[in-house]
Amino acid sequence: MERHKTSGYAPINGLNMYYEIHGDGPIPLVLIHGGGSTIQTSFGNLLPLLAANSKIIAVELQAHGRTSDRDAPESFEQDADDVAALLNYLKVDKANFLGFSNGGTTALQIAIRSPEVVNKIVVVSGAYKRDGFIPGFFEGFPGATLANMPESLQKAFLAVTPDKNKLQNMFEKDVARMINFTDISDDAVSVIKAPALFIVADRDVITVEHTQQMAQLLPNGQLVVLPGLHGAIIGELGMVKEGSKLPAVSALLVDEFLNG
Repeated sequence: MERHKTSGYAPINGLNMYYEIHGDGPIPLVLIHGGGSTIQTSFGNLLPLLAANSKIIAVELQAHGRTSDRDAPESFEQDADDVAALLNYLKVDKANFLGFSNGGTTALQIAIRSPEVVNKIVVVSGAYKRDGFIPGFFEGFPGATLANMPESLQKAFLAVTPDKNKLQNMFEKDVARMINFTDISDDAVSVIKAPALFIVADRDVITVEHTQQMAQLLPNGQLVVLPGLHGAIIGELGMVKEGSKLPAVSALLVDEFLNG
């Protein structure tokens, strides 16, 4: 049984940013969802497991879920600055960060841009270069329409923000961000001093080789490879098999890393 949960909105860099706080603990773990997602779609299965042992701050980024939009494209750098500003608003001086998929890239940017607030980072199925994605990954984005977006993610967005225009807007901004995905330099990543755990699935949309390269770039990087598809290892909505123990395995690995 979860001990407590609070939620709210914060005025962050022109956004009305939605966040939730679960559980208790001295150093909070910030959860950063993937593209097209909400807190629930990325972390509905993983969050309760992590909240049993840690204080969790889960966020929804620009145009996603319950958070408003701004008249500007999405970027990983801006998302990173928004998360750091939220922590300042919440008077959190130091935190751990777990980012999934696009959220993993955002977690890297937080460690690069706001190292003073970072204790440890966990990057799950994240990338820092275009060639880290499997061959053909980017080919479908230029012609993508909302019909290409998984129905489970569409329904989840509309469940918390019942506005199809906002769903369309989020989709278009997410697609534009991926079309324009820009490499982060090796030099920028290698300056991350915080301990970092990189987790990837063996049949992910991010290659194992790329994930290993990131772990080796960092002075305090570690690598874990688990069996499965993108999202299944954390229990992402629409990807996890019923009864799968993979989210529990991931939660144990994260707890061991954060508390070790």
